[in-house]
Amino acid sequence: MSAPIVFFDIAGPDEGALRSFYESIFKWPCGKPGNFVPGNLPNLDAAIRQDPSEKVLYIGVPDVTATLQEIVLAGGSVDVPRFEVEGVVVLGLFKDPAGNRMGLVEMSEDKPVIP
Repeated sequence: MSAPIVFFDIAGPDEGALRSFYESIFKWPCGKPGNFVPGNLPNLDAAIRQDPSEKVLYIGVPDVTATLQEIVLAGGSVDVPRFEVEGVVVLGLFKDPAGNRMGLVEMSEDKPVIP
């Protein structure tokens, strides 16, 4: 059996602002001291790619465009608007209020939308 991802953290200079951002946008129960358990699917896919060094967490949402609009209103920013990778996935990228780059994957019934 391969080793599972069992934890991740999101850091920034204002923990309270980040907690509030992720609670309001993704409904993650980020109580004090900031630990939470997001709603995870049974299988978590991953990729290794050749690009500049970074890590990106992708969060499943029903509507990438609508969620990006909420992110902007909550103090984040759109890094890459909604786009489709034909035959693979619909996604978008954003930065949270601390500048952490994250991704969104459009989901329907717990499965990625494949254009």
